[in-house]
Amino acid sequence: MQLANTAAIVTGGASGLGEATARHFSALGAQVTLLDRDVERGTSVAAEIGGHFAETDVTDEASVKAAIELAQEKMGRITAAVNCAGIADAIKTVGRDGPHPLSAFQRTIDINLVGTFNVARLAADAMQQNTPEPDGARGVIINTASIAAFDGQKGQAAYAASKGGVVGLCLPMARDLAKLGIRVMTIAPGIFMTPMLAGLGEDIQAQLAADVPCPPRLGNPSEYAALAGFIVQAGYLNGEVIRIDGALRMR
Repeated sequence: MQLANTAAIVTGGASGLGEATARHFSALGAQVTLLDRDVERGTSVAAEIGGHFAETDVTDEASVKAAIELAQEKMGRITAAVNCAGIADAIKTVGRDGPHPLSAFQRTIDINLVGTFNVARLAADAMQQNTPEPDGARGVIINTASIAAFDGQKGQAAYAASKGGVVGLCLPMARDLAKLGIRVMTIAPGIFMTPMLAGLGEDIQAQLAADVPCPPRLGNPSEYAALAGFIVQAGYLNGEVIRIDGALRMR
């Protein structure tokens, strides 16, 4: 698979890692459809890169089905799906206000884990319709976990659990889809300069960056995008989780 011949859907494509991925893929010749809840921003980014936009709630089956149908209509097929949609709340299991609200935990699991699986399964169903490449390849799914799946910090019970689930999905999903010629990979980013971090003060950002061994800075979304693009084109990568974190191990 080459990016120039790729037709990709990207969830969370209106900002952060998803936007960077959409821009990178498009710049290298791929067709891209952005899936996001932010209609204004999503429409704007899609117009800038010559792509398409579908308002999407990744936790809703009908919403994702409609988005995939639109993507197939606009691009002719889907050969790559990159799942970047997610949320991160910082809530302790028991804090000053009492126990972790169950609704907040459920919402994080629903968006980060259930939403990822929802998009992946429906994208795979669309990909199996593709004419296979000479090596049998029909598509690739790239899910986004986090180093919190391995090194979850305090206040990250819900987030770490959701991302741990995404890590756990990778290998069995790759095995499930192998006969269809669909690869499954997972990227586990460290601390990246996304909208979730951009709202923090410069002092806090500097403190976070100082903990990264090398290079001692926050990750740039373009680096995630470049890795996602490499995975699309590296056809022997399958069933694996790749950390991209500057050797950071959180504590």
